[in-house]
Amino acid sequence: MYSEWRSLHLVIQNDKGHTSVLHSYPENVGREVANAVVRPLGQVLGTPSVAGSESLLKTDKEVKWTMEVICYGLTLPLDGETVKYCVDVYTDWIMALVLPKDSIPLPIIKEPNQYVQSILKHLQNLFVPRQEQGSSQIRLCLQVLRAIQKLARESSLMARETWEVLLLFLLQINDILLAPPTVQGGIAENLAEKLIGVLFEVWLLACTRCFPTPPYWKTAKEMVANWRHHPAVVEQWSKVICALTSRLLRFTYGPSFPPFKVPDEDASLIPPEMDNECVAQTWFRFLHMLSNPVDLSNPAIISSTPKFQEQFLTVSGMPQELNQYPCLKHLPQIFFRAMRGISCLVDAFLGISRPRSDSAPPTPVNRLSMPQSAAVNTTPPHNRRHRAVTVNKATMKTSTVSTAHASKVQHQTSSTSPLSSPNQTSSEPRPLPAPRRPKVNSILNLFGSWLFDAAFVHCKLHNGINRDSSMTAITTQASMEFRRKGSQMSTDTMVSNPMFDASEFPDNYEAGRAEACGTLCRIFCSKKTGEEILPAYLSRFYMLLIQGLQINDYVCHPVLASVILNSPPLFCCDLKGIDVVVPYFISALETILPDRELSKFKSYVNPTELRRSSINILLSLLPLPHHFGTVKSEVVLEGKFSNDESSSYDKPITFLSLKLRLVNILIGALQTETDPNNTQMILGAMLNIVQDSALLEAIGCQMEMGGGENNLKSHSRTNSGISSASGGSTEPTTPDSERPAQALLRDYALNTDSAAGLLIRSIHLVTQRLNSQWRQDMSISLAALELLSGLAKVKVMVDSGDRKRAISSVCSYIVYQCSRPAPLHSRDLHSMIVAAFQCLCVWLTEHPDMLDEKVNLFYFKPLSKNNVC
Repeated sequence: MYSEWRSLHLVIQNDKGHTSVLHSYPENVGREVANAVVRPLGQVLGTPSVAGSESLLKTDKEVKWTMEVICYGLTLPLDGETVKYCVDVYTDWIMALVLPKDSIPLPIIKEPNQYVQSILKHLQNLFVPRQEQGSSQIRLCLQVLRAIQKLARESSLMARETWEVLLLFLLQINDILLAPPTVQGGIAENLAEKLIGVLFEVWLLACTRCFPTPPYWKTAKEMVANWRHHPAVVEQWSKVICALTSRLLRFTYGPSFPPFKVPDEDASLIPPEMDNECVAQTWFRFLHMLSNPVDLSNPAIISSTPKFQEQFLTVSGMPQELNQYPCLKHLPQIFFRAMRGISCLVDAFLGISRPRSDSAPPTPVNRLSMPQSAAVNTTPPHNRRHRAVTVNKATMKTSTVSTAHASKVQHQTSSTSPLSSPNQTSSEPRPLPAPRRPKVNSILNLFGSWLFDAAFVHCKLHNGINRDSSMTAITTQASMEFRRKGSQMSTDTMVSNPMFDASEFPDNYEAGRAEACGTLCRIFCSKKTGEEILPAYLSRFYMLLIQGLQINDYVCHPVLASVILNSPPLFCCDLKGIDVVVPYFISALETILPDRELSKFKSYVNPTELRRSSINILLSLLPLPHHFGTVKSEVVLEGKFSNDESSSYDKPITFLSLKLRLVNILIGALQTETDPNNTQMILGAMLNIVQDSALLEAIGCQMEMGGGENNLKSHSRTNSGISSASGGSTEPTTPDSERPAQALLRDYALNTDSAAGLLIRSIHLVTQRLNSQWRQDMSISLAALELLSGLAKVKVMVDSGDRKRAISSVCSYIVYQCSRPAPLHSRDLHSMIVAAFQCLCVWLTEHPDMLDEKVNLFYFKPLSKNNVC
C-alpha cells in the first residue's frame, strides 16, 4: 500500500531529542543537579496552597535550561522522588495546549506547540525499562498516558507538527516496551493494553484533525507487526476496526441495512466529527495496520523481528531455543482472536451481525454441559391444530424454526463457544443475510486472502497439489511467497528448524483455522441468485471443504464442526460444481449423526446445534440421488486431499449409489436423536424420502408399461454402486451409464432402500418409539402421527402384517394415553389422543381391508369402556 513511501524508522532512530546536556557529565553530577533543580518545581505543584501560584521560571532561557535537567531526571532510577517530580512538572506544562494556568511558565504559554514537542521527546526516557521494574514506573507511565489522552481529546491549539511529534512519541514508546519478547510480570505486560489503546485513540483523533501522511501509516504498520505477540494489540485493533466498520456500513448501505452494533465504549473511540470520507480512508488503513494476521500462526515469523533476534544471541553468541519465550505459546490464542475479529467484520458486511456484550473476541474455552429445561404447553386444542406441527413437505423446510411444543432444549453456557458465530447465542436462530449485502467476490477481495490462508494453516495437502499464487485471484506471486512461508508452514518444516521444538507448539491453531473455515462457509452461503463467483475462489473453497471434512486419523474436530455449523444452506445456493463435495459431506454426516454422545465435539460446540446443522445438510442432500440418478461425477476428488497417501478413488460414483448411505444416515439419526426439534426434522425428511421414492418408482413403471424398453433384460443391482464407506460394493455386469433408467429403477426397487422397504422400515422405527420414549412428548408424538398418516397414503405394495403393525401401534398409543391418571389429562393430552384417532382414520380409509382384521377390532373394546370413541 505504501511501497513508494519511505518509513520513518531512521528518523526515529536518529532523533536525539530525548538526550540532555547532563548526559555528557559524570552520573553523580547529573543526579545531584536533577535532584536540586526539580525538587522545588515538584513541591510547588504538590502543595495545593501554592499550586496556583505564579511559576518560578520567567524567561525562555530559564525554561530551556530547566527542561535539559528534567530530561536527564527522567532517566534516573526510581528510588527517590526526582522522577516523580519530573513527570508532575511535564504533565502540568503540556496542558498549556488545553487550558493555560498560572503554574505554567509564561514562555510555554506563548509558544505551547514548540515546547510541548520537546517535552514529548523527553518523556520517552520514562518508558525505558529499569532494572528495578515495579509499580512506581507503571504508575508514572499511566500518569503520562492519561495526560496525553486529555491533550489529544481537548486541545484545539495543536499544530500539525505537534500532532506528528505526538504520533511518533506514541509509536516510539510502544516499540520500546512491546517489541521485545514479553517478560512475565514486566512493565510491558502491565502496560500493553493502555499503551496500544492510547495510540489507536490518539491516531483516530489525528485522522480527524490532521490526517497522517503515508510515511506515518507505513511506519505504524511496520511497528505494529513487531508487537503482535501481545494479545492486547489484536484486541484493541479488533475494537477499533469494528467501531469503524459500524460507521462505514451506516453511510455506505443506508439506514435500511442491518446495523452493526458495537459497545458504546468502542463506538466512542471514533470522533463524532469524523466525516464519511475520513471514515472510509481510516477504515481501510486500519484494516491493514495489523499486516497479515495469518502470520500469527507461525512463531518463526513473529520471532524474526529485530528485538527478538537481539534476544536470541547469548553472551557466547550461541542461539537460544525459541521455546524459551513463553509469549510465543500464546500465539494460538492470539491467532484465534484475530480471526474472530475478521469474522465479526464479515458478518457485519453480510448483515447477520448481532450485538455482543463485549467487544473483544471471546477466549476459546471448553463448554460445560447444562441441565435441560422443560417448557409446558397449554395451548387449547382448537388453536393448536392450526400450528405448524406437521411434518409434510410444506412444513419440512421451515422445521428449523423453534416451535412451542419443544419440551427439552439444551442451552449453551455463558461462555461463547469458539466455533459459534461471534454475534450469536445458541438459543437463537442465525439471521438471514441482508438483501443489500455485497457480492461474494467483493467480500473475498477484502478478506479472502487472509481467510483462505488461515483455513489451510498447518495443513499437509496432497503432493500433487501446488500451493502457489494461482490459488488466490487477488494476490500476485511475489506477495504470496512471504505468506506461504509463514502461514502455511507444515509440521515437517517446523520440525526441521533447529530453533523450533514442535512438542512445545501442539496443534492449538485449530480454533483460528476453524473460525476462518466457518467464516468462508458463511460467505459462500450468502450467494445471491444468479450471482457469479470467480472460479479461483470456488476451487479453493472446495479444496477447503475437502480438507476440513476429512474423516481419518488426522481429522480436525474443531474444523469439521465449524464447517458443518456454517454450511446448512450450502447446497441450496446453486454454487457451480458444489456436487463434487457431496461424498465428503456424507462421510462427515456418517460420523456425526449416528453418534449419540458426540464426545469428541462437546468441548467445541453444542452437540444439539451440531446435530441440527447436520440434519439440515442431510435434508438438502436427500433429493440429489433422485434428481441426478445415474449421473456420474466427472471430477474424481475423493481422497486427493487426505493425509493417507495410500487412499485412491479412481472410479467416479453415481448419485444414485449414494442413496443407501443417505438413508442409513437418516435412520441412524432418528435412532440417536433426543432433541424434539431435530427429531421432527428427521421425521419430515423420512416422509419425504418415502414419498419421492414411491413417485419415482411409479414414473419408472409407467414408462416401462408405455413400451419402448420392455424387452430389455433386467440386471441384478443388489447393493450395486454402494461406496466402500457403507459396507462394500458389487459391480453390475453392465455399466450403469449403458442401462436404461427404467431398468435401473426396477432393479433398484428390489433393494432394501426401495420405496416399499423404506416405508416398512419407517413404520417399524416410528411405531416402536411412539409407544416408548416418544409417547409422553407432545411435539414428537404429533409429528410421528403425522408421519404415519402420510405413510398410509403412499401407494406401494406393503404386506398386511406391516399395516397391522401401524394400526395396532396407534391403537396401543391411544389406550396408553387414555389410561393415564386423571390429573394428567390436560388439553395437550387430549390433543394427542385426537391426533391419534385422526391418524387411525387415515389408515382405515386408505386400507379399508384392515377393518376385517379381528386383532384390530380388539383394541376398540378398552377404548369404548373409557368413553373415548
